[in-house]
Amino acid sequence: MRLRNAVVAAASAVALVLTVPLSANAATGVFLYKVGRGVPAELAYPESEKCIDLEGATDADPAFAPQNLTKSTATVFLEFGCNGDVFYVLDPGTKRGDRLKLRSVIFS
Repeated sequence: MRLRNAVVAAASAVALVLTVPLSANAATGVFLYKVGRGVPAELAYPESEKCIDLEGATDADPAFAPQNLTKSTATVFLEFGCNGDVFYVLDPGTKRGDRLKLRSVIFS
């Protein structure tokens, strides 16, 4: 009887953990981009309302070809730290070509 209770309790705990939604502060989905000579990179479930400097982007070589496959709006910036006057708003599902350069992004 105790073994059955322990199994039921363990199964219930696992079910509870699996049903808890992702953090409300994360954008659902993946943000894709390229760096260097076209090497693919991604942000999976990026934090919302926080500026993210893109890994692989440098002062000399910005990232490019963003694809916002999240369910949130992404605002991409040419400068690190989400600074500067050069930015572009990507609605969910938006894909842009190699001409769009970026170094940082923030999700709403």
